[in-house]
Amino acid sequence: MTHLPGPIDPPARLLMGPGPISAYPSVLRAMGAPLVGQYDPFMTATMTETQELYRQVWRTRNDATLLIDGTSRAGIEAAILSLVRPGQRVLVPIFGRFGHLLKEIAERALAEVHTIDVPWGEVFPVSMIREAIERMKPHLVACVQGDTSTTMLQPLEEIGEICRAHGALFYTDATASLGGNPFEMDAWGLDAATAGLQKCLGGPSGSAPISLSDRAVEVVRSRARVEAGIREEGDAEASDFIRSNYFDLAMILDYWGPRRLNHHTEATTMLYGARECARVLLLEGRDEVIARHRLHGDAMLAGVEGLGLRVFGDVAHKMTNVVAVEIPDGVVGDAVRAELLDDFGIEIGTSFGPLHGRVWRIGTMGYNARKDAVLTTLAALETVLRRHGASVAAGGGVEAAQGVYGAATPAGAAG
Repeated sequence: MTHLPGPIDPPARLLMGPGPISAYPSVLRAMGAPLVGQYDPFMTATMTETQELYRQVWRTRNDATLLIDGTSRAGIEAAILSLVRPGQRVLVPIFGRFGHLLKEIAERALAEVHTIDVPWGEVFPVSMIREAIERMKPHLVACVQGDTSTTMLQPLEEIGEICRAHGALFYTDATASLGGNPFEMDAWGLDAATAGLQKCLGGPSGSAPISLSDRAVEVVRSRARVEAGIREEGDAEASDFIRSNYFDLAMILDYWGPRRLNHHTEATTMLYGARECARVLLLEGRDEVIARHRLHGDAMLAGVEGLGLRVFGDVAHKMTNVVAVEIPDGVVGDAVRAELLDDFGIEIGTSFGPLHGRVWRIGTMGYNARKDAVLTTLAALETVLRRHGASVAAGGGVEAAQGVYGAATPAGAAG
């Protein structure tokens, strides 16, 4: 008789890396709710309800606000493949690994891709982006907001107006930043934005919130082609249709819209989880959640500096929810990460490309943006670093973090 494994039983982990993070308990409970059919009235009502919740999360009035079934990368692909025709010009400002990802996906969409760069650890001055837009006259500007590979947060406030003045669409990947950092879809003039649940929104990877302006929807609709098997007389059949079926936003909009035209079967469990991520955020208060991320991010930053560790990058432009810590000389970064996991059940991350093996990335986001998680991580990191011969200030990390909490209001420090 074949031996079968037992039920799934993951070890206890405190996920303090750059994502994924430990999900809110209520999100996990929501994902255990019973399934219903994809056109059950409860299902379609929940889809509509989730759309309205995410309008508040994105701070938008966009009707075209919904979920893409897939990880955050699925949202990126859906946006770029649906908005960009082959040969159209796309400008990608790159300041970390995930700018390179936007370039990669735009190239696969057969766009004419142009890039500008700053060193990892910096962000773009708006003047540099303005000059590139004026010179290149792109159809789409695609920019990451928060790039976890470097922990930098690109200011977006002025870019939308520049794009609009030069006839360009403006898209941002807010996977790592939405929910923990300021984001104003309408006020900043964004035409498209995508995210994931597994960072500041406090859920698992597997659902990608997306929102599209009316300008973006017009482009998507101009490339619509309804599948032959469900096409009715008068349905769209553009010659330059979107070259992906699964990521065809025109068909996905029809699936989420009043027509409920069949496309894929909505991932019910992920819908429940995404709905709960938004509900939890809005219940606490959108601005309050951002402030909570800032508080605990500041405490973690102070804590690693209190241990005598160097922080990578321009701290003035760091995301609230993750810090990059330079690995001390003589310390094997992966060995420290392994001991944190084995002995304390705490996960922190390394990085990519030129930063791989040079920095650790420590996150404080979503459910883990809280005082006990920060202090426990700092205490454990100090213990492991001492084992590896690093010179760290005894109790310096926890003491420095406590100083941040002590200076905060009692209500803020308790979050």
